[in-house]
Amino acid sequence: MRFTARSAAIMSLSLAAAVLAGCSEQAAGGNDAAAEGACQPSDVRLVGQVRNESNPYEASWLAGGDAYAKSVGLTQERLTYDGDSTKQQEQISQLLAGDTKCLVMNVLPNGDSDTAPIVKGADQAGAYLVTQWNKPADLNPADHQTWISHITYNGVESGQQIGDALATAIGGNGGIIALQGILDTAAAKDRFAGLEASLKKNTGVKLLDQQAANFSRAEALTVTKTLLTKHGEHVKGIWAANDDMALGALEALQQQGLAGKVAVVGIDAVPDAVKAVQGGTMTATVSSDGAWQGGIGLAIGYCVATGKLAVKDIAAANRAFFAEQFLITKDNAADFVAPKTNPADFECANVFNRVAGPLT
Repeated sequence: MRFTARSAAIMSLSLAAAVLAGCSEQAAGGNDAAAEGACQPSDVRLVGQVRNESNPYEASWLAGGDAYAKSVGLTQERLTYDGDSTKQQEQISQLLAGDTKCLVMNVLPNGDSDTAPIVKGADQAGAYLVTQWNKPADLNPADHQTWISHITYNGVESGQQIGDALATAIGGNGGIIALQGILDTAAAKDRFAGLEASLKKNTGVKLLDQQAANFSRAEALTVTKTLLTKHGEHVKGIWAANDDMALGALEALQQQGLAGKVAVVGIDAVPDAVKAVQGGTMTATVSSDGAWQGGIGLAIGYCVATGKLAVKDIAAANRAFFAEQFLITKDNAADFVAPKTNPADFECANVFNRVAGPLT
């Protein structure tokens, strides 16, 4: 056979087509395997990603993930990105560049806008993904195969609950200041909307000022000092969108001899905040049970990866949902001082038992 330029070109095209077909089959096979839950339990790789471990709530999330992983004979890989969206995306990209067939990720996106690229990457790689707290309203797990669920909490409800508790604590009258979280998050937006709803109901309470402290204790300490200097004795209460900021506000009050004299509320039920509620220096907090969150995201992914739970059998209401939350006051704080996860919550038949309602 005479080897001409034309035959070489045809052969090159044929080889390229064969390579592309092979790659397509491998990619499709990887996704099919993921969809079918073909992983052996020992092959599952569990990853939990949060902003940082200095935040007690996020530390409890990772601890819950560790406990779950141990219960199934595995180890959780712990990732933190320090509230840096670029760093978070880089970590996710590195994960997805490796073997993703049995990869399970339980992720706290830094903000709503960070969720879409994480979902896209997981989709393309066939990795199992559960996200929590932050996502755009028009981005839905039901439109995807390996993005199994999105878990969040009714921030409007919790924001209003602590707003009402604060109003009661100051006798229904007086000025308050508000510490907002990271503004590009559904949690921060919804919780502040809850405060606004509380203010409409409790008309004697006046919002003197509000400022973002980005869910940070250190920032809240600085912001609270500034606002106390600005508004002085008119401040009767402090509403904080999470407990880390509430604890920063408490520190500012302590430095000025006002601890116990100005009511403070937060959200997350971190141990120090619950103790403060029990001791009377904080008025209320709301529990979203960080340890449960850290375990449940991995459990849902593990159950699907190992074929004990099929995505097609998950009810639509369980693909994106509000989970149960609990208001904590001095009356019930003792029940939450040393929270423990219940292993039964993470059994495959029970992973959706705390669904409070669909996210709409």
